[in-house]
Amino acid sequence: MLLTPNAMSRRLRLGLYTTTGLIGLFLLLPIVFIVLLSFGSSQWLVFPPPGWTLKWYGQFFSNPDWMNAAMASLKVAVLTTFFAVALGLPTAFALVRGRFPGRELLYGLFTLPMIVPLVIIAVAVYALFLKLGYTGTMFAFVVSHVIVALPFTIISIINSLKLFDQSIEDAAVICGASRLQAVFKVTFPAIRPGMVAGALFAFLVSWDEVVLSVMMASPTLQTLPVKMWTTLRQDLTPVIAVASTLLIGLSVLVMVIAAALRRRTETRA
Repeated sequence: MLLTPNAMSRRLRLGLYTTTGLIGLFLLLPIVFIVLLSFGSSQWLVFPPPGWTLKWYGQFFSNPDWMNAAMASLKVAVLTTFFAVALGLPTAFALVRGRFPGRELLYGLFTLPMIVPLVIIAVAVYALFLKLGYTGTMFAFVVSHVIVALPFTIISIINSLKLFDQSIEDAAVICGASRLQAVFKVTFPAIRPGMVAGALFAFLVSWDEVVLSVMMASPTLQTLPVKMWTTLRQDLTPVIAVASTLLIGLSVLVMVIAAALRRRTETRA
């Protein structure tokens, strides 16, 4: 029986939606299980939970070790975001508007951390900071996280700069503004979505980074993923599921904020 083009299109669309839904379910189920385990009454990570309780959340928020690790993660992520944007903004301008030899090579160098296996970067950074005596410090955490977060920030800002019509900035200069004033009052507001996206990417990269953090950690300074990793090797307590849920929750919140900002920008446009 031959199908009409409309019927064929409906079947293809149905197949596409079904496949996409199954893939999404496959990816989301482990996250859902982790969230449910954080509310389970068993002292072990058992699914399905025999009952429901909030006591593991109480243990997490009352334990100074977990709270210190969470605050350390937040501080490192915020500092990483700030420095990634501060360094990525002039770098993106130089790579887009610069006319110097080796620009493409420099772009490849800045994006290299996205290609090189993270464990290689971690070993190299650890060896450097070990020699300098900075391992286990906030400085080591931030610098190592900026190395892996900076490419995402640069690429986001570069994409916004390439979409920006530089003639608008030139028009502001013709009207009497200095080049610096035109950049701050015309260009920066126009590329703000790329800057915000780069900042959010940098935050997320740092927030749940574990390989570099394990190498940089010390007994007195650990991020939340490192604390989860060390605890997981000793005990399968549901407090780990609580920490995972908080990591997931903040990541989702950041993505929701990014989507809201993008929608607001599109509405204004």
